[in-house]
Amino acid sequence: MFLVFDIGGTKTRLAISSDGKTIGASKVIPTNPDFEKAMEEIKKGADELSGYQKLDGISGGVPGPLNKEKTMVIGAPNLKAWNNKPFKKELESLFGCKVNLGNDAELAALGEAHFGAGMGKKIVVYMTISTGVGGARVVSGKLDENSLGFEPGHQIIVPDGEPCNCGGKGHLQSYVSGSGLQSLKGIRAEEIKDPEVWDQVAKYLSIGLNNVSVFWSPDIIILGGSVMQSIPLESVKKYFEEYLTIFKNHPELVLSKNGDLSGLYGALTLLT
Repeated sequence: MFLVFDIGGTKTRLAISSDGKTIGASKVIPTNPDFEKAMEEIKKGADELSGYQKLDGISGGVPGPLNKEKTMVIGAPNLKAWNNKPFKKELESLFGCKVNLGNDAELAALGEAHFGAGMGKKIVVYMTISTGVGGARVVSGKLDENSLGFEPGHQIIVPDGEPCNCGGKGHLQSYVSGSGLQSLKGIRAEEIKDPEVWDQVAKYLSIGLNNVSVFWSPDIIILGGSVMQSIPLESVKKYFEEYLTIFKNHPELVLSKNGDLSGLYGALTLLT
């Protein structure tokens, strides 16, 4: 029996896999910004899902860059109290089994490439628009090589623009993510009802997707995340077609097939 998880800036999704290949019972708990309390809550949730049975392995995604050994988060802007804490070591101590960690967006990308909208595509880009903005590139079913991780949400789209919670300015995340929109508008993203606001968000997102396309040259771009449920896909496609002029054949632009479970499916790939 295995535990897979997907930790976001506001929600943590846990699930049990009996065979390491399929997703079983799952539950969602709030992501506690306090690291020690979060560990206790993850342990409690996992025990309830597994019926307190011994686990054979654990894998999951965390928001933000990890160190090269993939044992801890080192630059999570939405969970700053988690940075540089011994996450892998703590989980191994709590559960007494092997733990594999990855960036949450990277695992969602693997989940969509292997089990979702990217199946059959050679070069897959996944972008999650949620509390923050993440993304990754998968080539021939494997996460593309990188040195420091993938952070497309922190590309600059407006020089000296709105501040980002990472300390930079003008980042894509500042204009399209849940945290960015709350800073800009003073209300939660799900409370925004003005279609003109969402059209503007679609425009900013399309600028980011243009940049992703010219650097990563994917066959398909898959969009997921909670905020993407409010961004009109047709508007994104319209602006994307206008902005991406260098390529005659544009990457396919689609929504995530697995939705909130993409990261859990990606976590399965770390178990094997």
